[in-house]
Amino acid sequence: MSAVHGLDVSLRQDAPVSLDAQFRCASGEVLALVGPSGSGKSTILRTIAGACRAARGTITVNGETWFDSARGLYLAPHSRAVGMVFQSYALFPHMTALGNVMAGMGHLPAIAREAHARNLLELVRLSGLERRRPAELSGGQQQRVAVARALARAPKVLLLDEPFSAVDKVTRQRLYREIAELRRGLNMPVVLVTHDLDEATMLADRMTVLHRGRTLQTGRPEEVTNRPASTEVARLVDLRNLFAGTIAGHGPKDRTVIDWVGVKIETTARPEFALGQDVSWVVPDGFVVLHRRDRPSRGEHENPVPGTVEAVLAIGQTAHVTLRPGHAPDLPIRFSVPLHVARRNGLTAGVEAIVSLLAEGIHLLPAHAGPADGG
Repeated sequence: MSAVHGLDVSLRQDAPVSLDAQFRCASGEVLALVGPSGSGKSTILRTIAGACRAARGTITVNGETWFDSARGLYLAPHSRAVGMVFQSYALFPHMTALGNVMAGMGHLPAIAREAHARNLLELVRLSGLERRRPAELSGGQQQRVAVARALARAPKVLLLDEPFSAVDKVTRQRLYREIAELRRGLNMPVVLVTHDLDEATMLADRMTVLHRGRTLQTGRPEEVTNRPASTEVARLVDLRNLFAGTIAGHGPKDRTVIDWVGVKIETTARPEFALGQDVSWVVPDGFVVLHRRDRPSRGEHENPVPGTVEAVLAIGQTAHVTLRPGHAPDLPIRFSVPLHVARRNGLTAGVEAIVSLLAEGIHLLPAHAGPADGG
């Protein structure tokens, strides 16, 4: 993506919050910044908005420079066309929904503000609630007023800082759908800060994984969560089936073979890893296939691993299963199946079961420098 057509951020500093972050976000794209608390997500958002100034770096939007430390250029917050939605919404309690949206329209002639504000409230499906104050609105409605107010500034960048954290799960799911529909008409970069990977996967075109202010990986959500760039990223995106192994060979049919504690595991060809090289490898939950007892399952002969079920945790209609492999009981494999599948197969603690680790889902990584990973 050219920096002329979107947001381009490069920030570095040692203190007070360590930063070494770089990413781009195209117009019309949603980029999620994910990472644990203290990873610098909100600091980066405030730096884009101009509320913080990094020691070094650049911020450009559609070819316009907002910050360039080398040139001594720093555009004041009020001069940056930024729309921002906070986790607390920050609505004016004494103003109506209409008044809150109009408060973001200082750039428009007074005579044009009310009509435009009404159009924005209609856009976020709040027509008829223009005269209600925040206390008279539900959490989801307040969130939509905050989005409308952010859009009222005709922003060149829209920043969303944990915008769904203050609402209940049911409201959050509905807002996800509404934001997904709304974003289709937004011709601007949208940066979403969240700690929720499901939220990032659902809403974002791409995601950037941050840890201690440092960019670790940027890519499509499915790419980052299935093909992490490092064991550090694998842990941060909660890939728990992370193990150590050794390259045992590069075989026919575009396969690479790993020695996993004496068991041979096949994956797709990775010739860049040398024979005998220590590696880390990961298999996401969705590529662990339970063998059915009543008939053969897909991939039954592909990396079969027999073991003993240690635990089955039912959450809603999903069963989360922990299997202790027979050859390496201290290296558990974790996967999930629909609850009815677990019941049909009699999955309970202590029963024997077999899973297949699908070769297409196994991803090889450079060996972790620390102790061997056991999931």
